[in-house]
Order: sequence, then C-alpha cells, then structure tokens
Amino acid sequence: MKPVNGIKIVFKFLCILTFLPSWSTSLNSDGLSLLALKAAITTDPMQALISWRDSDSTPCNWDGITCDRTHHRVTSISLSNKGLTGYIPSELGALSSLTSLSLSFNNFSKTIPPHLFNATSLSFLELSHNSLSGPLPHQLTSLKNLIHLDLSSNQLNGSLPDALSNLTHLSGTLNLSCNSFSGEIPTSFGQFPVILSLDLRHNNLSGKIPQVGSLLNQGPTAFTGNPYLCGFPLETLCTTQPEAENPRVLTNPQKPEFSSDGPSERQKTSSVSVTASLISGVSVVIGVVFVSVWVLRKRWKLEEAKAGRTDKVENEVAASEERQKGKFVVLDEGFALELEDLLRASAYVVGKSRSGIVYKVVAGSGGRSFAVGGPTVVAVRRLSDGDATWKFKEFEAEVETIGRIQHPNVVRLRAYYYASDEKLLISDFICNGSLHNALHGGPANMLPPLTWAARLKIAQGAARGLMYIHECSPRKYIHGNIKTSKILLDDDLQPYLSGFGLNRLVSSSSKPANAAFRRQNSNQIIMSPKGSSSSATMYIAPEARIAVSKFTQKCDVYSFGIVLLEILTGRLPDFGVDNEGKGLESHVRKVFREERPLSEVIDPALLHEVHAKKQVVAAFHMALNCTELDPEIRPRMRMVSESLDRIKLQ
Repeated sequence: MKPVNGIKIVFKFLCILTFLPSWSTSLNSDGLSLLALKAAITTDPMQALISWRDSDSTPCNWDGITCDRTHHRVTSISLSNKGLTGYIPSELGALSSLTSLSLSFNNFSKTIPPHLFNATSLSFLELSHNSLSGPLPHQLTSLKNLIHLDLSSNQLNGSLPDALSNLTHLSGTLNLSCNSFSGEIPTSFGQFPVILSLDLRHNNLSGKIPQVGSLLNQGPTAFTGNPYLCGFPLETLCTTQPEAENPRVLTNPQKPEFSSDGPSERQKTSSVSVTASLISGVSVVIGVVFVSVWVLRKRWKLEEAKAGRTDKVENEVAASEERQKGKFVVLDEGFALELEDLLRASAYVVGKSRSGIVYKVVAGSGGRSFAVGGPTVVAVRRLSDGDATWKFKEFEAEVETIGRIQHPNVVRLRAYYYASDEKLLISDFICNGSLHNALHGGPANMLPPLTWAARLKIAQGAARGLMYIHECSPRKYIHGNIKTSKILLDDDLQPYLSGFGLNRLVSSSSKPANAAFRRQNSNQIIMSPKGSSSSATMYIAPEARIAVSKFTQKCDVYSFGIVLLEILTGRLPDFGVDNEGKGLESHVRKVFREERPLSEVIDPALLHEVHAKKQVVAAFHMALNCTELDPEIRPRMRMVSESLDRIKLQ
C-alpha cells in the first residue's frame, strides 16, 4: 500500500508543476464566470466567443464584454443577435458589478436560473427572442436597480408576479409580450410609473384590466393578443358598462393605427421595447387623466395623392384623393419620421381635453429618426371634430399657421395628418409634465416642490413664448387658452406653451363654413375656450366670458396673470370662490389692498426663501396688473416679459 500512496503523491506534485504557469496568469473571478457561459453554449456560428481565452488575466478585452477601468470588473455583456445556442448558467449571478446583460435574438433555452439575480447591480436585462421557458423566478424582485426588463418572445409561462411592482426603479421598459403567461394582471402593476413602456401583448392573460394608477394611461397596444382579457382600453367588454367607460370602436381602414406590430413580429417587438428603454431623462408625461382611446384593427394603406396641376379637373381629383386616402405633411425638414414609422410605433394615452386625445408615441430605433442612435418620442394629438367641417386647403392653412410659430418656449409642431374623418397633429413630446402637476401634484408628478428660482424661470420663459405668439404676425395671433396645464416642462424645467391654435381647429365657434364669421375676423385668429370647471373659467378674462365676445391679446394677458398668481401662491384659480365668489385674483388683490402679511398669499413652500421677498412682491404686482378688470389698463405681453426678465435672482 505504501508504494501506491507514494506514486499518488508524486503524480499530484507533477500535476501542480504542470499547471503552475497557468495558475500564475489565471483569469480573475469574473472571467471564470464568463467561461461558464461559454461552456454552456453549444453553437457559436459567428464565432462571437473566439476571443474568450482562459489564458487572459481579465475578460475586459473579450468581444461583447465591457469592464470598469479601475477594478477591471465586468459591467456589461452584449451578445445580442449572435445565433448562439445553449442555456444561461447560474455563474453569471456572481458578476457583482454587472449592470447590463443583453442576450436577445439568440436560441437560449431552459429556464432562467434564479441565481442569475444574485447580480443585484443589474439595471438593464434583455433576454428577448430566445426559447426560455418556465415561470419567472421570484428572485427577480431582488434587482432593485432594474430600469429595463425585456423577456418578450420566449416560452415563459405561469402567472405575472405581483411583487414586480416592488421594482421601484423600473421606468424604462417592462416587456413580457409574446409568451404564455396566464392569470390576471396584478392590480399592483398600476403602481408602475406612467413613463414605463408596458407590453403584455400576446399571452394568455385573462380577466379585467385593473382600472388603477398608470394602467389607465396605457393604450390598447399594451394588452392586445390576450383573448380572455377585457375592459378599458380594449374593445372587449367585461360587463355592461356606461358608454363613457367603453368608447366606440373605430374600424375605418382609412385611419392610421398606432401599433407596435411591425414588419417582423420578433424584430418589431424588440425594436419598440429597446427604443423605449433608451429614453434618457424622461420623467413624467403630459398628465394623468381618465381618457378614452380608439382601437383600430385594419392597417391603412397609404398612397400619395397626385397633386396634378395641369387643369381644374386634375386638381379636383387630387383633392378628392386627399380627402379619401389622407395626407401626411411634414412641416419641419429636420423631422425624419414618416407616417409608416408612426403606424408601427407604440402609443400610450397621456391626456385628453376638449381638443382631443393626446398620445405619447415611441418610434423604434430600428427606423429612421431625427434623434440619431435612439428612439423618437413625439406627442400625437387626435383632434376632436366638434361640428367644424374642414376642407383640406383650409385645414392646411390653419395648421401651417401653427407650424410657423417656432420659439424655444413654444411646443414645436412637426407634422400633421389630414383625412376627411381623421386629423392628427404631431409635435415634440415634452417629458416632465405640466406646470399644473408640478404646482399641485398628481399621479404623474415626480418633482419636488418648485423653488423660487425654478418658478421665476418658468414664468419668464412662458412670458417670452406668449410675447412671441402675439408679435409673430400682423394678424395679431392669440393663444386663447393659457393656463398651467398648457405649460409643459422639460428635464431642465424649461417651460413650453402648448395648445396654440387648437381651439381654432376644433371650436364650433370657429367653424370655417361660416363665411360671415370669416369676414368678421379676417385679421385675427380668435379662440373661444369654454372651461368646464370653475377653475378653468377663472383663467378667462371677464370680458371674454360673454358668449358673443371676441378674444383679444389682452385676454391672453389676463390668463397669464392668473397663471402667475398660481405660481406665486400654489393655489388653484378658483381659490376663495366658495367664500367670496371671485376666486384667487380677488383674494390676492384684497390682501395687497389691505396691506396684510405676504405670508397669507405666498405658497408656504416659498416661505423659507426670505431673500426673495422683494422679487416675489414685484412678481405679485405684475400679476395684479395683468388681471385688471379693464383690458385697456392691462400691459402688453412685451412689457410683462421685459418686467419679469428684470427680476434677477440674488
């Protein structure tokens, strides 16, 4: 026995000598975890892993691998669309610095290993378009930093984990489409932020879509393809419900359909989801409201109308084709999206007003985009027809008037679509919600209380935008619907006036068929908004609340004064109506007339900024000047803007 044991010892020693050089240059722990992935892959037709050698000290120079420069730890694995066949090994969970894992468009099979989610630094997980099966591991909820999750186009099954709502940073994409998930949609999914691109299409989900939170703001494209799913915003009714909760389904094949279905079922789904996740800085959408949406089932086949100019007959034929087939017109040369891009994009309901429904439309990065290398996000407003009947040439003239307004503080109109029964306006999407939500809160508001510096910046920018509208043309343009919900904010809290010209397009009082009306107002664009609430009414100048009255630029000045008071007080325009019947303007004017403390009217959030007292008082005086009952006494917007610009932060 002793000779045998001696032979074993010698053999082990020789093995150590043999492998000692290899150990001295062996891979770090991250490299060994990646070699486990290489070993789990049986087919590598593009030789994507040929550079993965165990003789290297780190994997940082391997194809598809990114490391941090300081510690040489793996932060990203990108092996999408490589034709790889195999399974995902548990060892990837040992990559403690891994923030991005992309294995989409391959043929990985088996289940998703629960230990993968030990890599808790993951913020981007892309496993779409594979052959993964089984339920979602509950360990997935340990990825507290996760922003983007795309597991679409696999063979996953089971129920949707209610605990997914615990992923509080999930604000880019949650795409679980084209799988075999069953059961009901958890009510907790309504806790996801409105900006999340949610896609649950083509599963076996059943029951009623929960009418809570952000789920109310999803368009039908988030839920289609689930035959046993019902309720808003789908056309399938769960029970007999009021018409307002179940809008009439429009099935006219001439109308555009916003859908994330594209030329290739697999590629289109991924394009939309990846596109939405790459949007940086998007924080909130235009506003959370309960709205109705349209559901379109047939694709519109676009053929451009021939604009023949040879004779009157050809012109009439072209006009007829425009009315029947529709016309898509780009107003900005830098806008690279085409109608086909919008048709295949994802659409999410973000607001509704008298002028129509507003959609956030995310066009995939796979197509052309004026935002090179990323997605294009636009706002598409589907106009309400009202009782106005527009001919194309008249509609074209009105919309191109709106398009001529190009100012850093006015929302830019990029394109429009006209058909006899469908009219769309495509404009920039302003990502941080409205001033109304920033001041008063709301489901979509994620901003802290606005500082005085932020409020002054917003007031100054909005005043410049309105001044530009007023002075842009000798026709004396009028906005006609100035209020805090029409002032949108971007990531830097820059304000943008929205809604210019909309009342003209949808108001019954501006019906172009009324020739007498056109003659009477040939030198002005007149708006006649009619607020449905007391708060909305308070924005309207007293002289304009009479039905036969005409809107003027001084009406805009009054509305802006109310907005300025709202910014300064943090109160709605109808504050005090129950007691005095006159609203915020009357209350503030009384406080100043009686020389009462400023603390009675200023927003409590500004009280600690005592250094700004003189600036705040100056802004109050300007607001009161704007809201004088006599329109002749009110200043013009140029004076308002210049006066606000003279208020400097100390």
